[in-house]
Amino acid sequence: MNSNKPTLQEKIARLRASFISQLPKRLEEAQHQLILLKADPCMNRVAAVELHRTFHSLKGTGYSFGFHELAGIAGDAEDYTQQLLDLPDERTPPQWPDRLIGLLQELASQAQILVYTDMRKDQPLETPFFEMNDSSSDKDSKPGACNRLVYICDDEIDQVTHLSYQLRCFGYQVEHFTETQEFDRAVMKKRPDAVVMDVRFPHGGTAGTDALANIQKVTGQQLPAIVLSGRDDFEARLSAVRAGCQSYFTKPARPLELATALDEVMEEEVFEPYRILIVDDEPEVAQYHSLILEEAGMLVHELSQPANLLATLQEFRPDLVLLDVYMPDCTGQELSALIRQFPEYLSLPIVYLSSETDRQKQFSAMQVGVEGFITKPVIPEELVAAVALRAERMRSLRALMVRDSLTGLYNHTTTTELIEGALAQAKRKQESLAMVMLDLDSFKEVNDNYGHVAGDQVLLALSRILRHRLRTNDIVGRYGGEEFAILLKDVTPQVAFELVDQLREDFSKIRFSSGQQEFYCTFSAGISSFPFYLRAEELRIAADKVLYRAKKEGRNQVKLDDGNE
Repeated sequence: MNSNKPTLQEKIARLRASFISQLPKRLEEAQHQLILLKADPCMNRVAAVELHRTFHSLKGTGYSFGFHELAGIAGDAEDYTQQLLDLPDERTPPQWPDRLIGLLQELASQAQILVYTDMRKDQPLETPFFEMNDSSSDKDSKPGACNRLVYICDDEIDQVTHLSYQLRCFGYQVEHFTETQEFDRAVMKKRPDAVVMDVRFPHGGTAGTDALANIQKVTGQQLPAIVLSGRDDFEARLSAVRAGCQSYFTKPARPLELATALDEVMEEEVFEPYRILIVDDEPEVAQYHSLILEEAGMLVHELSQPANLLATLQEFRPDLVLLDVYMPDCTGQELSALIRQFPEYLSLPIVYLSSETDRQKQFSAMQVGVEGFITKPVIPEELVAAVALRAERMRSLRALMVRDSLTGLYNHTTTTELIEGALAQAKRKQESLAMVMLDLDSFKEVNDNYGHVAGDQVLLALSRILRHRLRTNDIVGRYGGEEFAILLKDVTPQVAFELVDQLREDFSKIRFSSGQQEFYCTFSAGISSFPFYLRAEELRIAADKVLYRAKKEGRNQVKLDDGNE
């Protein structure tokens, strides 16, 4: 871990300090609104609404950052202002200015204390926080990176050499050990992501699983492990269970099945972070909640201008929206109703995150199809749990609509939509894109000669390589049948060519089997690029043309568009 990286506590402290530094200016603005309101209560309802919003904001932010005394005074001022707004003008009590002026003076005094208090870095926060590990990307930012380390411990050199070769094609780093002692030393030096262990070794019938159990006892850590053995008896399988192994394969193992099992034991079914959109006009509060969710491994986008909501929804594609109820230009209730106007967002979870405590107002605000109401200040663990639960439900529902049922990749419609969105984003950010159209060679012959089950295994193997070797922000979809579409973000055409060509070479070396028969498969691909082509359809047509040329010129190759097709 980088020791210079700010901790969660340090990040929160900076936000607290920023909030405190802005207090004098915000209270000065409140004083100005109060002067307007005092001069003409009947004609300055706008000033009263603005004053109410200021007190509401100070209350919510104050509680969030642990400034409970300040927040309590602001809450009293908010309640009193709301009472004035609810009364007809003729029933406004004559003493109302004195009450508000007194509360504003209390706020100013409390703000002065905070401004001149020594905000030491080691000062404890009044708001409870929980410690979480620093989140890091599961995949290298460089496309095609292989960073999952697998140790294979087996004394049958020929079989393991071939298996190691196959697993490398699937994107693993593989190290092979023929002795358990050598394996022990390697694990103590560098912990792998997963282990493939044989049971029998020359010095014992269960020496492999015994060594695995011992190393886990010594280190106190459970190693994700799979057994691959020539033994298939009760004793061998029981020893694997006692060593904590999650899967058991008998030799010879099919590489795709073993790779799938490795993914499972490493929980490597590439998990994409929940995407959360926070809409709040208070930057410090939005950043505070964003930090909490990011520390829990979520991807968060903050939006302070509701007018930009529709573009953000299309580009960011959130799993959940967190909305403040009270905002100056547009209320949370209005914004929720606007979102629900679009059929594609009818199932998108919307949750209010506000300091509003009035149950009747909460219920009223939820009438536009909002899933929940979280009251500030929120306990971080509760915020993470509430957001994750709803986002996972949305993710599961969306998967049924946007994923191909066999490969788990995006389906044709979703792929097209995502490419359109990525292209619009690339235009705004002036980034380059590469579009890849990829097609399995002679796939009909595979189905005819080896059966559709074998054909499905080929599709699964290719989709698995694409999913694991490309970055999570790249777009990978099954375009139809044996054709796939890929959009590589922020890469040059030459880098895209080198990457896809390496994937092609690795895929061509994977051994498939059907009964007693073994066979290999290849693919061809065509690549076009933005900004050479400006529209998504132009990109696809150009990539399709060079794909056709790759097929025509012998298959099992990658062609790069040069604009002359």
